[in-house]
Amino acid sequence: MSAAGRVALVTGGATGIGRATCLELARRGVAEIHIGYSRSGQAAEDLAIELRALGAAAYPLHVEVSDRDAVGRAAAHLLETSGGLDVLVNSAGTTTKIDFADLEAVTPELWDELLGVNLLGAFWVCQAFAESLKERHGSIVNVTSISATRVVGSSLPYSVSKAALAQLTRALAVALAPTVRVNAVAPGTVISGWHERLVGAENARRNFEAEADHVPLGRLADAGDIGKAIATVALDLAFVTGEEILVDGGKALRY
Repeated sequence: MSAAGRVALVTGGATGIGRATCLELARRGVAEIHIGYSRSGQAAEDLAIELRALGAAAYPLHVEVSDRDAVGRAAAHLLETSGGLDVLVNSAGTTTKIDFADLEAVTPELWDELLGVNLLGAFWVCQAFAESLKERHGSIVNVTSISATRVVGSSLPYSVSKAALAQLTRALAVALAPTVRVNAVAPGTVISGWHERLVGAENARRNFEAEADHVPLGRLADAGDIGKAIATVALDLAFVTGEEILVDGGKALRY
């Protein structure tokens, strides 16, 4: 897929991996980028300025992905103003830190929240844009996690939600074939503020240092590493669909 003239939407696009993905798409020549956000409005506005400096038209788009009606309204707005969508990146996600063995801490509300954003949210967005993506021979990339295939991560519900998203990726690759490619990128541990918010800055620093020792490539990823992988899958791999591509520096080899 040539990037020229393409329209992209990145949910969770204002921060972290989503932000890095927006920047990489702009660098590769994507013409128009919609920055999906729920709470990070100012960050989305600031990112839009950076993207415009790189030559892309950029528009913050408020959308609560877990709310199907809200997704429908956001999709209608985007399609009316832009005429269609070529690239969809589902990067919106949420979690909380709970030890895997602490089953009592996993509540119905927590399941609803994590599945609502991490799994159903991605589906609602795919559903809303499916017809446009089919018409324009588009591409979808879902952001899963190493915890989709390994029993690791911030919590049991998070791991399960990402495993379900990986299976949704495969199912959609069949459902939307032959005109839409659907793939997933699964990051390993990524150095980001997300971990600091979960466990505190000092704990995050110690965890990052310990984990880097077990990565064959000798370091952890930053958001830019993942953004580059997502952009490559979205734009360049024309004969790849239904795949989950692990981007972890070889970390999973040592589990």
